[in-house]
Amino acid sequence: MSDSLIIVESPTKVRTIKKYLGANFAVRATMGHVKDLPKSGLGIDMKNHFAPTYRLIETKKKVIADLKRAARRADHIYLAPDPDREGEAIAWHIAEEIGAKDKHIHRVLFNDLTKSTILHAINHPGELDVAKYEAQQTRRILDRLVGYQISPLLWEKVRRGLSAGRVQSVAVRIVCDREEEIRRFVSEEYWNITAHLECHMSHVISRTSTDLQPTTYDLRLTTFKARLLKIKDKKAKVADESQAKEILNIVKTMPFVVAKVEKKEIKRFPLPPFTTSKLQQEAARWLHFPAKKTMSVAQRLYEGIELGEEGPVGLITYMRTDSFRIAEEALRDAREYIRDNYDPAFLPVKARVFKNPAKVQDAHEAIRPASVDYKPKDIKQYLSNDQFRLYQLIWNRFVASQMNPAIFDQTIIDITAGGGGYLFRAQGSVMRFSGYTIVYTEGKDASEDEDDFGMVLPEVAEGEALALISLSTEQKFTQPPPRFSEATLVRELEEKGIGRPSTYATILSTIQERNYVHKEKVNFYPTDLGILITELLVRNFPRILDVAFTAALEDKLDLIEEGKNNRLDTLNDFYIPFAEELKKARAEMRNIKGEETPTDIVCDKCGNVMVIKWGKNGKFIACSNYPACKNTMNIAQGEKGQMSQKEEEITDTICECGRNMVVKEGRFGKFLGCSGYPECKNTMPLSCGVRCPEKECSGYLCERRTKKGKTFFGCSRYPDCTYALWDRPRPTACPQCGAPFLVEKPAPPEGTYLACLHKDCGYKNKET
Repeated sequence: MSDSLIIVESPTKVRTIKKYLGANFAVRATMGHVKDLPKSGLGIDMKNHFAPTYRLIETKKKVIADLKRAARRADHIYLAPDPDREGEAIAWHIAEEIGAKDKHIHRVLFNDLTKSTILHAINHPGELDVAKYEAQQTRRILDRLVGYQISPLLWEKVRRGLSAGRVQSVAVRIVCDREEEIRRFVSEEYWNITAHLECHMSHVISRTSTDLQPTTYDLRLTTFKARLLKIKDKKAKVADESQAKEILNIVKTMPFVVAKVEKKEIKRFPLPPFTTSKLQQEAARWLHFPAKKTMSVAQRLYEGIELGEEGPVGLITYMRTDSFRIAEEALRDAREYIRDNYDPAFLPVKARVFKNPAKVQDAHEAIRPASVDYKPKDIKQYLSNDQFRLYQLIWNRFVASQMNPAIFDQTIIDITAGGGGYLFRAQGSVMRFSGYTIVYTEGKDASEDEDDFGMVLPEVAEGEALALISLSTEQKFTQPPPRFSEATLVRELEEKGIGRPSTYATILSTIQERNYVHKEKVNFYPTDLGILITELLVRNFPRILDVAFTAALEDKLDLIEEGKNNRLDTLNDFYIPFAEELKKARAEMRNIKGEETPTDIVCDKCGNVMVIKWGKNGKFIACSNYPACKNTMNIAQGEKGQMSQKEEEITDTICECGRNMVVKEGRFGKFLGCSGYPECKNTMPLSCGVRCPEKECSGYLCERRTKKGKTFFGCSRYPDCTYALWDRPRPTACPQCGAPFLVEKPAPPEGTYLACLHKDCGYKNKET
């Protein structure tokens, strides 16, 4: 008989926890939530203070029966689901279901799954947290009220199967608003003017005998570049080529003189260990992981990895947190590791403590390795490639956070031409001490410009005359705001207070699964459907789609968790005006189902006018004489949003009926369809030009999409042949091993490189 029962969420935690506890402890897993609101029906009693009606999930009935049997054999029950709001709800629901009134029921929180943490939690248990449970309940009820009352309206007005989410809909709006900014953006031409200058070699040599200190200067260098910064004390604005040439003709005859030399030491300090959002952002930048994948891999690292004879070990702390806090013991371990493995110059005098920003829930530490003793390279053999790369990112960031800053010598040289009418500037820097960058450097988004402090400069003095070697011009254009990537959208959600660390990954995956946005390479684009739904919701539910309102509601949930607000007041404040909006929307929302927008396109089948309609895959052009004429066409959308008939690419492939096949695009990707449609409905897969590599297979690889819209490449003979890969194949033989094709791989920030799939080859080539 077991004296104690520990109940966790994930079965992968069971072995890790059992490893540190004796035979008197039984460990069971719920495998997630055990109760939920009903799928059919609202499940909220509006007349009884928004009381939720929870039901046991059908697939969890056996789990609950097992937990009840185990509870009867135990004197003490430790509820140990994840230490967040969802975990708290699971703990409460388990307590309700097992009904162990005569037992000692405790709540324990595991920030990591190390022996010391587990034993400390068991020896110092707490109580169920009613405030945290109330916060989770409020969020769940709010989401149900919005989703289950707006979604049926969209079914009625647009098409069946659509859904709206309280937070997800705001995320879609953010993507749509950015796309509208890009469409409205008017690019402006401007020109950069650069002077290629030379200082006197004798001047440089004269300094080498006296100045031997490390500087930003290369004493052997005599030439450098400077860019036009000001004209007559105003920022230089060169609008076109003629103006650029005019300035060149004036400046080329002028003397260039050093007006000012500014030298200073710059320190670049390490960033704190990861929070959830920062981990998702950096994993997207460095590893190209979607947020959902990052959290899945991190969850596995937290729950425990088999390390050979040592057994399962939890490698990182809990991965849902917005705090920078680090335990004193972990700080000591990190400093000891740095002291033992690096030069003393890398270790600060005292531990670095990072201050949390306002409104941070400080329940959990930052994400860090459970122990720095588990160095990534030492345990690489036990980890999958994804696990190793993410663990290495977490480990490196944590260790780097406790190291000294990197030090740079930075120099700015201002140069006047023609007595000061034209001011040129050269900037440069040299790293003098690598500091934390020896372990970790931050990733950059595609939209982030590199600074100009990268050029090595010669030593010059104020008043020194410089020789002009040449002048050059470069045409540039102002750029619209960039589209969101996984990293920048998570950052935007965090900065605007939309959602919380535990929800970012779900938000990003949900809006893609619902076909409201899609991702090309690394950037998010709104779909026609996403734009339409956003327009309808913004017009009819302006509060729900308002970013500031949604952020304020998140703050109210935090106040409930802190015991400073209550569930009923929050729900009433939200629902009373929402009910009015809902009533008005039922009467006034556009009925998209019945709309047909005439075009100037004439049906080539019957001569009637073609109209724009909405279908399950978005907008399309159809004959107004439907159903007598069923002719349809795809729509092409220009960069500024204009609509036109999408020209179908005619191929040389001949259909069974004798007509040419054309390239079409459907729900599951591009395919070949007969140009005689709808009379002939013959279709076939569209080849990527690469034969299927499976032995004795006569098929070829073609582009397909999963049900969730993700592109992959599979054999045309499916289901007889199930060969598939995620990377786009290229009909180019590998120049290194002779393999018949290469594949496209993503390269930061937005490029690609070609790679060979053969493990023993390793060929890679960056595309230009």
